[in-house]
This record gives sequence, structure tokens and C-alpha cells, in this order.
Amino acid sequence: MRVKICGITSYEDAITAIEAGADALGFVFYKKSPRYISVESTKKIISKLPPFVEKVALFVNESADTINKKCKESGATLAQLHFTTTPELLDTLSVPYVKVTRAKNANDILEYKDEYRLVDAYCEAYGGAGKRINIEWFKDIDCSKIILAGGLDSANVASLKEYGFYAYDVSSGVEISHGKKDAQKVKEFIQNAK
Repeated sequence: MRVKICGITSYEDAITAIEAGADALGFVFYKKSPRYISVESTKKIISKLPPFVEKVALFVNESADTINKKCKESGATLAQLHFTTTPELLDTLSVPYVKVTRAKNANDILEYKDEYRLVDAYCEAYGGAGKRINIEWFKDIDCSKIILAGGLDSANVASLKEYGFYAYDVSSGVEISHGKKDAQKVKEFIQNAK
């Protein structure tokens, strides 16, 4: 089981997550998010991180040029795309990426079903709203390529093991406040997830 701690805004939170066993860290490059972080601040954090940790840059409605540039400048190793993409945009990306489905109903979770993808609960804001997706939608489908997000916390994550998700992505469920992680919640979440 893999775990991504998203909405990282400080080196302290990044290293706490890594030491607790996080496989990936998320950096939000969407200015309207309360967890927004600049490319420059992200670069400072990433430059001090140990190897073998995925550094994920989250984008909303950006061009391929912007995504490529910000990932290169920050040191991000993967782009997380929270918007409807085009084949042209994807063909122009020079970084690996994962698409996000913001699911309103059960059929939505089958979008990109042959690809590794992140599935989150739909809400007007993009990401980190803590809204839980209807877990019943995942019964009897192959979840092995799904990164599950939305309303996860240390109390409910252990109950999801039977579904066989590829990974979990958590932000608000391990926070003291927007963009500030609670070290104990991070540790408990990763322990319960794995």
C-alpha cells in the first residue's frame, strides 16, 4: 500500500511524512487553494529531501508549458492533473502525470479505468475539502489502479483494505489547519493504511 501526503507547505511537514513512511508528497500549485505553495518554496523543500520519494505537483487548468516549467523548476517528479485534459496537452508533457476524476456518481469512477488514476469526491473546490466519496461505488470493481482520495483519515482508512486500492491520498484528514500537518495524525494514518 502506498500513501501520499498532500498539501505540504513546509520542510518540517515533508520530513515528518517521509519519516512516518509516506511514499509521495503533494505540492499544490493552484493559487485558489488554502494549501497553495509557490514553485520557489517547493524547490527549497524538495532540494533537502532524501531520494526515492515521489514529489507530486498538483495543477488545475494549466497549459502543458506551465506544467513542464513548474515541475522542472521545483523538482517535482509527477504532475497531478485536476482538470479535463486533451490528447494534445498530454502529448506535450515532459513529466509523468496522473489524471484525477472528481466523481459525482458511481459511473464516474470508471473514467480512465485502464490507467492509474486518482479518484476524489466531487466538490466545487479542487481538492482537500475532506468530502468523503461513496465507498459503496467501489464494490465489485478492480481498484488496483485507483489512488483513493476524499475524506480519508486514520480512523476510516484501515476499513478500506478489502477493496485493494493502489494508494491513498490524504490532506485535510491529517491537518491541524490548512497546510499545517499534525505529526501524530500523519503517523497514525500511514500506520493504519499500511
